[in-house]
Amino acid sequence: MASRLNKKAAFQQLRSVTNSMAMNKASIIVDATRYIEELKQKVEGLNTELGASESSTSQNELPMVKVETLERGFFINVFSERNCPSMLVAILETFEELGLDVLDARVSCEDTFQLEAVGGENLENESIDAQVVKQAVLQAIKNMN
Repeated sequence: MASRLNKKAAFQQLRSVTNSMAMNKASIIVDATRYIEELKQKVEGLNTELGASESSTSQNELPMVKVETLERGFFINVFSERNCPSMLVAILETFEELGLDVLDARVSCEDTFQLEAVGGENLENESIDAQVVKQAVLQAIKNMN
């Protein structure tokens, strides 16, 4: 008896999940099959969309650059899927041009390029906006290519 109730509950759950209006077991299963096919098509569409997005992103966009304002300077994070030996030099030259002193930095240039740096503003310079720093770093990387 308990097994029969479990099966009935399972079909009710299946009916609910698939939004089936069917009353008999065979029709519920047919509706569930259609629902699964719809989900497969949605997943395939999303995978196709994601693949197109990734290929256009990796080929067309510059590295990711984030700049956060600190009390007296900036935290700068640069990440690129491809490593270029001159990228670090170009970024450090940009810091110098902006009047930023590198107070602390971590760099990884193994397979990808990643830079995390704290740049402090020189006391002689006017205050710089985080967006200006970000655009200058992006421009330096673009010019390097």
